[in-house]
Amino acid sequence: MITKHKLAEKVKKLREEMGLSQEDLSKKLGVQRPIISNMESGQREISSIELGEIAKIFEVSVDDLLSDGRVEKRKKGKIKVNPETPLLNRGKFKEVILYILEKCGAKANVGETVLYKLLYFSDFDFYEMYETFLTGASYRKINYGPAPCGFQEIVDEMIKGGQLKKITAEYYGKPQKKYIPLVNSDIKNWTAREKEVIDKVIERLSSMDAANISEYSHGDIPWEVSAEKEIIDYDSVFYRKSPYSMRTYTEE
Repeated sequence: MITKHKLAEKVKKLREEMGLSQEDLSKKLGVQRPIISNMESGQREISSIELGEIAKIFEVSVDDLLSDGRVEKRKKGKIKVNPETPLLNRGKFKEVILYILEKCGAKANVGETVLYKLLYFSDFDFYEMYETFLTGASYRKINYGPAPCGFQEIVDEMIKGGQLKKITAEYYGKPQKKYIPLVNSDIKNWTAREKEVIDKVIERLSSMDAANISEYSHGDIPWEVSAEKEIIDYDSVFYRKSPYSMRTYTEE
């Protein structure tokens, strides 16, 4: 198994070979530049989610990163890169979580399941409207509807960082995971379009309970056409029909 310091050296070498600065890589990962510096010096562990995102950026596999051997230079044309492959903006994803919770997290019905769906519809509605990613988060098809990949690891970071508090409440006799925002979201760099889409999702769906919003999500084409436990393809939003299509609401 590769050591922390060898992994740090490998990430630094790949970054330099691609001609990226630490600032460039920090923007792609959605973190502050000092975090990249700490990663590359071995002072900070690279999480599994970050490892996956770094592999995407450098067009290598996670196995390549974790192997003791050198990552072989890729032959031109060997790997095809889809320019629209989502790349998680970790910082933006955290701010969207905080913003949604500020707006509706206090509602009794808004637990973890509802939050999953509000995040999903925010991301996919924005992509449908503007053909660009809001947070770049990936979502997997599970029985209860779309679920954001790596959600637990990200909220654990936020809890440790004093941004969130996790509590267990009771909703109609059943235990419910809830998240309480401890800081305000930072939306000063958001566009008006980003805020508008999220606000419309909150207005439209935040009064649904977990069972209703899960059932509602099952009618959305991206979920319907995906195989069980498969990552949901963003491009499938362009086959949506009313009432899921954002164009339904913008044309009213």
